[in-house]
Amino acid sequence: MSGIRVCDTELFKLGLTLPGFVERSKTIASLPSLGLLTLAGMTPPKHELRYIEVADLNEVEDIPGNFDLVVISSFSAQIDEAYQLAERYEKHGVQVVMGGLHVTAEPEEASQYCTSVIIGEGEPCWLQVLEDAENDELKPFYGNRNSKFDLADSPIPAFELLDISKYNRLTIQTSRGCTHQCEFCASSILLTNQYKQKPVHKVLAEIERILSIWPHPFIEFADDNGMVNHAYWKELLQQLRGKKLRWFTESDLSIAEDTELLDLMRATGCAQVLIGLESPVKEALQGVELRSDWKFKHFDFYKKAIQTIQSRGITVNGCFIIGLDGHGPDIFDQVFSFVKELELYEVQITILTPFPGTPLYERLKNEDRLLEPRNWKKCTLFDINFKPANMTVDELHDRFKKLAVELYSDEFTNWRRNTYKEHLRQQLLGKD
Repeated sequence: MSGIRVCDTELFKLGLTLPGFVERSKTIASLPSLGLLTLAGMTPPKHELRYIEVADLNEVEDIPGNFDLVVISSFSAQIDEAYQLAERYEKHGVQVVMGGLHVTAEPEEASQYCTSVIIGEGEPCWLQVLEDAENDELKPFYGNRNSKFDLADSPIPAFELLDISKYNRLTIQTSRGCTHQCEFCASSILLTNQYKQKPVHKVLAEIERILSIWPHPFIEFADDNGMVNHAYWKELLQQLRGKKLRWFTESDLSIAEDTELLDLMRATGCAQVLIGLESPVKEALQGVELRSDWKFKHFDFYKKAIQTIQSRGITVNGCFIIGLDGHGPDIFDQVFSFVKELELYEVQITILTPFPGTPLYERLKNEDRLLEPRNWKKCTLFDINFKPANMTVDELHDRFKKLAVELYSDEFTNWRRNTYKEHLRQQLLGKD
């Protein structure tokens, strides 16, 4: 289960006409489940496998049958639908296993709807799950967040199970965890409590597998902060020369300090990097990262870094989280002005979201600031489920919608993209 969801009907309707929202929604909706494909890749060949997008099930009245085991992965915003699907299969006598970020955060809740729950990384326990399923001896819970799984043992995901015509990109993971540990983060840091990296030769093998079924692919490196280790990426990218790839990743601004790395990124087909800027107000960044306050310390580097990255022909998608404790009613005008000052090619705005399992959720719960605890449908990044510190809920709702209209208007979108292209043109003329 994937894709963008919005409970707020006004924002949902608005999203139908805003190019930034529409483009990002189509992209995310088109990403297959890398977790499920990875488990499929380590499944013994005696088992017959199928990969099904849940959206495709809506086209038929009944669910596909003749399965011995069904495995479901879902995000929080869609978890209720995932639970309903699990119950439907169990009523047909099919064993159901659920895994992923949400059930790792809420394993007891998930266990009410399925046969078994996988907590944390799935690889360490998957073969045991299969054996127990064969013997009709599935346990309620498998795995934990303290597993020491080595990404050197990672299988190649079973990309061959996919109907490639349905996707505009495929994902590869080079690392898990993150060195920053942001308070709000609900990504792979919930699956593992340590940062670890996949060996370069393993990543190259996955790319070759994709190339065997898709000659000129678009790849998303699905890492929380993929380019922490610059030496690692230089080794990897050197071997991607001539592969005719186009790719996207998430990073922090440190890549701007390494021009050799930037040149390799461009030469190997990097189209865009998504960077979590989070706030145009420096003070609001203090305490967002629980370990180092890296973004707070590097705030004054934002503009120069983005100019450096985009000067290499790599567009930046700058992301802002609205509603941090350091944000007041002025934040909306500040975001718009900051985006214009930084001349970002692309921009993404979201609302601060208390995902289950995150330090943010626990803090807001303890401060009695959650509006609807356990209403997972609002874990969309676009719905409000907390009391802001320095503005009202209505102010956050109304001004966020207005900001979206301003940022994603045809006029401002065209200005951002044309400004980027003009800078590149001037740069090329200067070289001539």
